Amino acid sequence: MSEPKVFLLPDLGEGLTEAELVNWLVAVGDEIRVDQPIAEVETAKSMVEVPSPYAGTVAVLHGEPGQTLDVGKPLISVTPVGAASVSARGAATDDAAPAPSPGGIAASSMPPGSDRPDATPGAASSAPAGSGGDVALTSSSDSPSAAAAEAYREEEKAGSGNVLIGYGTPGGHGVARRTRAPKRASGAEAGAVQVSEAEKAADELILMRTRVPGKLGAVISPLVRRMARDHGVDLGGLQGSGTSGMIMRRDVEAAIKPAPAEQQAVTAPQTAPVSTPEITSAGGTDSRTGLGITGRTPVRGVRKAVAVNMSRSRSEIPEATVWVDVDATALVELRAGLKKADPHHTPGLLAFIARFVTAGLRKYPELNTRIVTTGDADGGTGQEIVAFDGINLGFAAQTDRGLMVPSIRNADKLSARGLDAEIRRLTAVVREGKATPAELGSGTFTLNNYGVFGVDGSAAIINHPEVAILGVGRIIDKPWVVNGELAVRKVTELTLTFDHRVCDGGTAGGFLRYVADAIENPGAVLADL
Repeated sequence: MSEPKVFLLPDLGEGLTEAELVNWLVAVGDEIRVDQPIAEVETAKSMVEVPSPYAGTVAVLHGEPGQTLDVGKPLISVTPVGAASVSARGAATDDAAPAPSPGGIAASSMPPGSDRPDATPGAASSAPAGSGGDVALTSSSDSPSAAAAEAYREEEKAGSGNVLIGYGTPGGHGVARRTRAPKRASGAEAGAVQVSEAEKAADELILMRTRVPGKLGAVISPLVRRMARDHGVDLGGLQGSGTSGMIMRRDVEAAIKPAPAEQQAVTAPQTAPVSTPEITSAGGTDSRTGLGITGRTPVRGVRKAVAVNMSRSRSEIPEATVWVDVDATALVELRAGLKKADPHHTPGLLAFIARFVTAGLRKYPELNTRIVTTGDADGGTGQEIVAFDGINLGFAAQTDRGLMVPSIRNADKLSARGLDAEIRRLTAVVREGKATPAELGSGTFTLNNYGVFGVDGSAAIINHPEVAILGVGRIIDKPWVVNGELAVRKVTELTLTFDHRVCDGGTAGGFLRYVADAIENPGAVLADL
């Protein structure tokens, strides 16, 4: 019986390190195929179905629904299809196989797919038995177990090409060829191969867990990973000093050899009292307040991701906020007129404002950038402002799983109607928990409509690593001076929070004023509606 193949929970994108197992889609004993969905897991980004890279029988399910699993830990074990029958049939044919004739080779004595240097796997099944230079077929190849085993081998070799961010089956590259028959390794060679495979597996596991967030293709170099593994350094806990947070060799060396001040702090005797974590008594009473505890909610999933991102934003970004009250009467009347003419295809107010925002970002591109840390060979660090050829406009959407920020790709190329369609589509996707990491992590600027909650304004926290966020309050009737006379107008408040490292108040104020003027006089900007 062949040993089960263990499938490890993969990196599901954007450098995520854990996922919550929501539901198993298979059970122990089920027959599964390559790329069949086996489980639903919820990450800090979205709900995804995880496909299996193996075909066979489910042997073990590593985890229970509701459990949080680490990336790189076992998810499922699969016993290959027909493993027992293949072993038994192979042993029988090895004993009974005749010596190969000059014109052909007995198929039962060769590994699948190794019939000739110039033959492709599966060619033997189409060749007539006994033809010169071709493979002789045995009657056992027609048995159900042999057919199942052959189907499994072909499925494993070919795959379907389906990929779920970071792993998948090959497929789409033609049929593989084997140029020579494998030779049997000696005992010492076999041991070396096993050690090499173990090291390779460990290295691949580290590789899987150390992708740079936001750059799916940027991974730590093999040299750095090997150095970290040899010295027991957890790369997941290091802050990289390279481009986009890339972990460099100097970062691992610093972790291996702490600074003298840090070593002295560790070895010096402690003379001051040491604070200990707060301990709750067994009776369910909070020791600090004396009040009873009614519940405990683990911070995980979306809530954990939001907490980490917001904390990082506030700790790293020197933000500033500007705001302005805007007379939105003209925009409200314009939309009302369009809706009267075409009730089914009129964009929402948020789509119109999104159109003004993209036009404003083209005029003030400093707010559509990102700051990254750079490094050099001498170990020095610096920062640079990265500009983008296009705008991916994120917008905040409230869901049952928490606040999500999907982004509209190339929003600057869309009209108000196109933006409205994408806002509706992405809102539905995130509320269903089906948004991809790319849809949730690729924004360059965020628009937040907190007016839907009935509030006028908010100093929003920038969605790191972006550099600005625009908030829109509710639109309500307010007294307003028009042409020297008091009138009742539809008024809203715009609030812009920006990273003071990328621009000064003049740029931020210019952008905010541009959007405000577009809301008060929407005709010119919406000419391409």
